[in-house]
Amino acid sequence: MSAALAALRIARRNAWRSRGRSALIMVMIGLPVLVITTVLTLTETMNVSPQEGLVAELGAADARLMQLPEGTVLRQQPNGATWSTTGDAATGPRRSNADVEALLGPGTRVIPFDTGVLRLGAERVEALRTDLRDPLTTGMRTLSEGRLPSAAREVAVTSAFGLRPGDLLRPAGAAPLTVVGVVEHPFRPSLRQVVGPDLPLASVEEFWPGEHGPGWLADTAGPVSWTGVTALNGSGLYVTSRALMADPRSWTRARAMSVQGTVGIGAMVIMVVLETVLLAGPAFAVGLRRRRRELAEIAAQGGSAAHLRTIVLADGLVLGGAATVVATVLGIGAGALGAPIVARWGGEAGPPGVPWAPVLAVAALGLVAGIVAALVPAVQAARQNSAAVLAGRAPAVADRPGWPLAGAALVLAGLGATVVARRQPGSVWVLASAVLVLLGLVVLTPWLVQRTGRLAARLRLPLRMSVRDAVRHRSRTASAVAAVMAVTATVVAVGIGTYSEYMDRRNAYTSARPTGTLAIWAGNIGDAAWSRLRAEAARQLPGVPLAAGYQARDAQGHRYALRYTVRWNGTRTRRTAAIGDQALLTLLQGRHDPRAAAALASGKAVVFDAAAVRDGKLALRAGSTSGPARRLDVPAVLATPADEHQGGALLPRALVEQAGFSTAERQLYAMYRPSAGSTLTRDLAKVTPRVTVASEEGYRNVPDPSLWGWLGGALVLVVGGTLTATRLAAADMRPEQATMVAIGAPPRTLRALVAGQALYISGLGALVGLLAGTVTGLALTRPMTTHGAGDPATIAIPWPFLVAVVVGLPVLASAAALVTRTGRSFARRPL
Repeated sequence: MSAALAALRIARRNAWRSRGRSALIMVMIGLPVLVITTVLTLTETMNVSPQEGLVAELGAADARLMQLPEGTVLRQQPNGATWSTTGDAATGPRRSNADVEALLGPGTRVIPFDTGVLRLGAERVEALRTDLRDPLTTGMRTLSEGRLPSAAREVAVTSAFGLRPGDLLRPAGAAPLTVVGVVEHPFRPSLRQVVGPDLPLASVEEFWPGEHGPGWLADTAGPVSWTGVTALNGSGLYVTSRALMADPRSWTRARAMSVQGTVGIGAMVIMVVLETVLLAGPAFAVGLRRRRRELAEIAAQGGSAAHLRTIVLADGLVLGGAATVVATVLGIGAGALGAPIVARWGGEAGPPGVPWAPVLAVAALGLVAGIVAALVPAVQAARQNSAAVLAGRAPAVADRPGWPLAGAALVLAGLGATVVARRQPGSVWVLASAVLVLLGLVVLTPWLVQRTGRLAARLRLPLRMSVRDAVRHRSRTASAVAAVMAVTATVVAVGIGTYSEYMDRRNAYTSARPTGTLAIWAGNIGDAAWSRLRAEAARQLPGVPLAAGYQARDAQGHRYALRYTVRWNGTRTRRTAAIGDQALLTLLQGRHDPRAAAALASGKAVVFDAAAVRDGKLALRAGSTSGPARRLDVPAVLATPADEHQGGALLPRALVEQAGFSTAERQLYAMYRPSAGSTLTRDLAKVTPRVTVASEEGYRNVPDPSLWGWLGGALVLVVGGTLTATRLAAADMRPEQATMVAIGAPPRTLRALVAGQALYISGLGALVGLLAGTVTGLALTRPMTTHGAGDPATIAIPWPFLVAVVVGLPVLASAAALVTRTGRSFARRPL
């Protein structure tokens, strides 16, 4: 029998004999593999490829065509489409089925397939106008309840609506629709869509190829090639061809991995392996101490140092391999089963898919992590004094003076790289530099444990014994402290960077109107429709003063937007100037400002963005989708708005009309907050579906909730890793516990001994991690909060979060260690 095979058999028997420790090691190694494999499988399953999505896109048809708005010039490409719009981009008369069949050639049959939106009160939902009974739509939607619509005013809805056959839908400005069936999208269970052969689709102003508009499904005599697609583009049709979508060469394009992507993946791999090794390392170290006599006996019978190393490394191979296999299988299953559940909250879920190359790479990573975690104990086993172990004497812990110097050099190199990376675009370079700092601190941890152990003389007896035991078993303690340090540093860095980004966005937020303003806009409607809408708004808001806003139009009646450019949050941003009179100015300022009122009355623009006014002028660009752009330089004065973070500009009607435009009232503003159950939007939509109602609520975003998700992950790793180390320490401290029992120590003193070990491990790791994480977090603030040259970084410290991480987690770990079972057995100690 070879030495390697014998080592594997010994490792298997030892793992079975120490099942508790073996299970603990497998959890520490397998947990990262399980999480990453689950995410990879979930992502692959929820990423529906064009080939997989053909049934939902085309049904049984050979092609789908969409009519383009007039004036649109489009050219499709294998990886997308480019288009430009001239004229007013209005939807022209719908082509007939015969016209489309003639363009596709003899033997073609087409059916209408129109996509758009349906207005249900204030809500806009996806709508599909087609006949689902036609064979060309086979597979597009699956009937789950009721029947398919066959007549006018009959519709089917997706299950996300929660409706049943017989219920009614009431679209704005149209007769009610009767639900006769419930259908399912093959890949999008969360889709809210109405399908029927006769739907009152609302017009969509913004054009995007393949999204909304009149179209057809076509059954052609032959496949539609790129030559045919180009010809159809020239006829004003956007085409989705089954033959081209089914050929991966027509839509895929290999992309080389960027340098930043490579560095980011490398840093992530190092962190995963490092954290796994640090968490599983103490268990291997304790297992080595329990097997010292067994290994010494093997050495006494002729076993070499290489044999001892092989035996301990075989532990890592056996446990790491078992953990990897179990975690990989569970991760694939969890990802495949979880995709349909996650898709109900948004997204798609296709057939179960496993990205085998990344999954196998993660599995290999877990196996390597298991072997690396056993590497240090293996080296220690090869160097142990067999005679001393057989005599029952504890081996001496040898210090290596070169390691602290190497660790300090790595830390300094990482800090220097962090300073340089802070100036680079993107945060990946800062994170890669942080890996160097963490590696250096891991190397320095045994030295830190030894130096902090000198404070034990000033502590009470239980804590003094805990710290001294931790120092005496530095290989076990340093690994646990380093694991806590790495987790804390990562969480603190992410916390500072994320919170700084939130504060940067909040401080840079600007609005065009004061908080609490209600705005009512109308699209391209006539004067009579606007008069009715204005009267309805006044009726719905009795006693509320309404300030009017105006649209600018040219001689042909085309709408123009008057915009100016201002630097906002480090980037150049275009804002639309409002047009109004003194009433609107008073609303925007929240008071009567005589100076601003006089300027507006004299024909000057009143501007609330200081950077937009230069030499008493405001540079405007008058743009329209239906006419040529113009540049205007108008006189302007700077004024103070109602709110601190309010921007914008107000133009007097006389100034706009002097520039050659006419003005028409199409906006209303009021200081009014609709109640939660207000039907204002729905009531105004009954007058015209082109109305838009918006309320200015100020900056409403909250800090990223994932910040506290990071805290939850840190809770699991810090408390779990600390409890693992303290339970292993409790098993090692049985002789000390027996001595304390012999001199009359109560159970609470024994529990305090274990809790003191937990407090020392988690407290030292959290303190060092706080320092390292703060440096990285401060460096992250620059790439995360700067958006252009001259934009200063925003630094914000989330103090409650840091206190919860640095103080709360060690306290929680210590409190959890108090419930650790402590035995009162006596032990015989060697002399």
